[in-house]
Amino acid sequence: MRTSTPAGPARFHALLDPWVAHQPHRPALADAHHAYTFAQLQQASMDAAVQLGDWGVRAGDRVLIVGENCAAAGVIAFALSRLDAWVCIVNGRLSPREIDGIIAHALPRRVIYTTQVSPDALQHAQRHGAQACQWPGLGPLHLGPLNQAAVPEPCHAAATEQVAALIYTSGTSGAPKGVMLTHANLAFVAGTNLRRVGPGDVIYGVLPMAHVVGLSTQLLGSLAAGASVVLEPRFSPELLAAALRQGITSFTGVPAMYARLLDWLRDPGHLLQAPKLRVISVAGSPLTPALKAAVETQLQLPLLNGYGLTETSPTIAQVRPEAPRTDCAVGLPIPGIEARIVDAQGVGVPPGEVGELWVRGPHVMQGYYRQDELTRQVINAEGWFNTGDMARQGDDGALHIAGRTKELIIRSGFNVYPLEVEQAINAFPGVVQSAVVGRTVDHNEEVIAYVEVPAHHPIDEQALRHHLRGQLSPYKQPTEIHVMEQLPAAPTGKLLKNVLRQMAAQGRASHA
Repeated sequence: MRTSTPAGPARFHALLDPWVAHQPHRPALADAHHAYTFAQLQQASMDAAVQLGDWGVRAGDRVLIVGENCAAAGVIAFALSRLDAWVCIVNGRLSPREIDGIIAHALPRRVIYTTQVSPDALQHAQRHGAQACQWPGLGPLHLGPLNQAAVPEPCHAAATEQVAALIYTSGTSGAPKGVMLTHANLAFVAGTNLRRVGPGDVIYGVLPMAHVVGLSTQLLGSLAAGASVVLEPRFSPELLAAALRQGITSFTGVPAMYARLLDWLRDPGHLLQAPKLRVISVAGSPLTPALKAAVETQLQLPLLNGYGLTETSPTIAQVRPEAPRTDCAVGLPIPGIEARIVDAQGVGVPPGEVGELWVRGPHVMQGYYRQDELTRQVINAEGWFNTGDMARQGDDGALHIAGRTKELIIRSGFNVYPLEVEQAINAFPGVVQSAVVGRTVDHNEEVIAYVEVPAHHPIDEQALRHHLRGQLSPYKQPTEIHVMEQLPAAPTGKLLKNVLRQMAAQGRASHA
C-alpha cells in the first residue's frame, strides 16, 4: 500500500516551469564549458529530447549517461523526462566490469558518454565502439550503438507510477542494485527545500549525479527552488576553495570532502575565503563530533547533518538551518513522511533505545529493477521500508544513526556499533577518517579498524590505543589497527566497507 503523495508536477522537467516564467534569464546550470539560464535550460532540454527521439529513444527506454558531473548530463536528464524514458547516470570512474554489469542489467536503448569532462568515460566509449558526435548546445559527446533488442517498460500517466530514474547503488555493503525512483519520488524530495535555498543562491555541485544526492537534492532540488547550480566533475580542495572565493553560497559534501579540505588548509600557504557562503551541509556517511567541530571553526557556520538512502530519494531526516545542533544527530524526519524504530520482532522500542529504522512516505522507491523478491524483502504490504540502519530517537524527535544493521559487531555477547568506535578514533589528532568492521574468529567477532592519515604524517599507534582506552569499553577496543594513506572509497567519497571486510577476513591491510 502506497501513501498518498502531495500534488506535484507530472514529470520532473516541469520543476523548471515556474522559474522559466518568472526568472527566465537567471543563471540555472553551468560547468566549466557551458552555462544555461532557466529559459536556455528548458529550450536545450526540448531540443535534446528531439535529438534523442531521432536516435531511437522511446518512452519506457532506459538511457545510460556514463561520465562525470557536467551540464550536458543535466540537460539530457531533463530531456529524458520529457520523453518518459528513464535516466540512468553512471559514474565514468567505475571499472569496466562494473560499467558492463550495469549495462547488462539495465538493458539500455542507448549509452551516452560525457567524454568532454571524463577521460574515464572516453575509455569506456572506445571499449564499446561509441561514435564521437558534436551535439549542438551540449558539446562533444560519444554515442553508443542503438540496442535493437531493448524492450521499453510500460508507461503510466501518474507521477507516482512512472519511473523517472534508475540509480545503481554504490555497493558499499554488497552488489549494486538498480533503484527505481518515480517522478513523484524525486519531485517530493526536491520540493522539501529544507536548506532554504532560493533565487540568488549558487550551489556548488560536486556530489556525483550518478548517485541520488547529486541528482535529487543537488540538481533537482536546487533548480526547483530557483537557485543556480555550478557542476564540478571531481572534488579537490583547491577547486572548492576557488569556487568559494567566487561566490558559492551553499555547499553539500560527504565527510571525506570536509576532512580533505581541513587537511589542505593545514598548509600555511592555503587560505580560505568564502564571502557569500551561508549554508554548509553534510550527507552520505556518518559525521563525527571532531570533524563537525573543526569544520564549524574553520568556516564559521553550523554544519547541517542529514540522512537518507538511494531507496528514499534520498532524504529521510535533515538538520534545519534555523535549528542547528551541537551534536551529530541527523535531525528531524522531513515533513510528510513517517518513521518508526523497532526491535528484531518488529515491535517499537522505548524512546532513546536503539532499534531498526523503518520509514514510509512519498519518497520511498517503486522498487529494485528486475528484482521483485528483493523489493518485497525491504518494503512490506503497508508500504514501510526497512532502511537496514540502527537508530534511536531523542526526546526532541531527532534521529541518531548508530550504524548499519549488518555492520553490528557482536563481541563476546556485547553489541559494538562501528560508528561509536570510528568517532573515538577520528577524535585523535592526525586522523582524517576511519572505518571499523567485524571479523569472525572462533565463534566470536573481532573489531578491526582502518585509519586514514595524511601522507608523510604518521601517527603513534600506541598513543592512539591509549586514547581509545579512555574513550571506549574494553570489548569495543580494536583487535587490530591498520594505518593507510587512503581508505577505499566510491567516487562519492563513501567508504567501501565491503572491501575492508574482505581485507579483514584475509588478515591483511592494503597500504597506499
